[in-house]
Amino acid sequence: MTETASETLAVLIVGAGFSGLAMAIRCRQAGIGPLRVIEKADGIGGTWHDNTYPGAACDIPSHLYSLSFAPKADWSRMYAPQPEILAYLKDTAERNGLMPLIQLGTTFTGATWDAARALWHVETDRGPITARAIVSGMGGLHHPAYPDIPGREAFAGPAFHTAAWDHAVALEGKRVGVIGTGASAIQVVPELAAIASHLTLFQRTPPWIMPKNDHAIAEGTKSRYRRVPFSRRLERARLFWLHEVRALLGFTKVSKLTGQAEALARRHLAKAVPDKTLRAKLTPSYRLGCKRVLISDDYYPALQRPNVTLETDGIARITETGVTTEAGRHHDLDVIVYATGFDVTATFARMKLVGRGGRSLTEAWADGMGAYQGITVAGFPNYFMLLGPNTGLGHNSVVSMIEIQVQHVLDCLKALRRGTKTVEVRPEAQARFVDRIHSRMADSIWQAGGCRSWYLDASGRNNTLWPDSVMAYRRSARRARLGDYRLG
Repeated sequence: MTETASETLAVLIVGAGFSGLAMAIRCRQAGIGPLRVIEKADGIGGTWHDNTYPGAACDIPSHLYSLSFAPKADWSRMYAPQPEILAYLKDTAERNGLMPLIQLGTTFTGATWDAARALWHVETDRGPITARAIVSGMGGLHHPAYPDIPGREAFAGPAFHTAAWDHAVALEGKRVGVIGTGASAIQVVPELAAIASHLTLFQRTPPWIMPKNDHAIAEGTKSRYRRVPFSRRLERARLFWLHEVRALLGFTKVSKLTGQAEALARRHLAKAVPDKTLRAKLTPSYRLGCKRVLISDDYYPALQRPNVTLETDGIARITETGVTTEAGRHHDLDVIVYATGFDVTATFARMKLVGRGGRSLTEAWADGMGAYQGITVAGFPNYFMLLGPNTGLGHNSVVSMIEIQVQHVLDCLKALRRGTKTVEVRPEAQARFVDRIHSRMADSIWQAGGCRSWYLDASGRNNTLWPDSVMAYRRSARRARLGDYRLG
């Protein structure tokens, strides 16, 4: 560490995943400091540090799922596995001199705005920190969500979430139950099916699954990317527009593209699963895009192994020895794996943030989360969020959104460096932005697609995703319009 605990920081960054590292790199390049990054885990990487379950990998192509200003020419596969992404983030931090600025094993527990001094008093489990500005790079995917199933605590065997994988538990030859059929499930199920004596997958709703077409990247291609950086940039641009065109053609709404994509997914299912009964169980009843669209080439084959059972009856309760369905069937299990995603809303609600006038973020969001450009909230000066409300994506790389937000925050931090004490979004600017977002959401695929997903909060409002293209967000948010802010 180059700063002392008593020093007032120019910027405190919370989280050392993609968002926090990108922000720290850009701050250093701009000469903004003193700077510190705190991270609750014992290592950097965020999501890619925590999620170490078998089969964990990215579902966005590697050359697109990386920082444009920290490229990697030698990705091993089209879709990088978790260990490689984590190694990339560690290497990026080291190459950019960030490690001395990162304080690991430090949990952000709250912060209070000091209006008289124009400072944030931050509380952590390792002592207080004072900072002029806070940038939250915590994201929304780090509080595992567990299903509310009666008897969940009664199970006598090992039980854990995919995001908190227990590597001490040997699964070879065991009867394993997997609850959930989302993004982590379709990656972990093929891995577990290959080693378990029997695997039972408990499915509430089948996902739409598209072909993945993953493959190793040829050595000659990697060599060309190293020798001719422009060719790598060209490939990144190709991948970006290949994904971006989905939003431009109407992916975010029920459109002609929806039907075409559904036809492709059904062909993928029919080719992989010849059994009509099983195929019917795996066919979604809602429109493609309403829930997260998944990609896999080995999930459907895994479900047809002789040691795999797909259970589609609802779960009535968990017992000491396994799972009982609503139809009365009992599945004896040795291990239960929860592949049930994350509690995105609770991630933000857990933050004990007290802004101007003693008002907490929880109070400010009593009627639902909302932030100007997904980055700033009225009443919370010098506080910035990366991947805040309505900045997630269903069609492209979220790293692109992170880079846009980092530039926006950097503009605000530069204003503070020029002598401004506070940068605070005007309530009317925030209200305008949030209203525009939710007017766009009214006929979106997430509202009109016939499903209930983790994208929606308890009131059915989508506070998670951006309802347009990345380019539209870039036009909206890349530069901070300081007229929408009060500079104090």
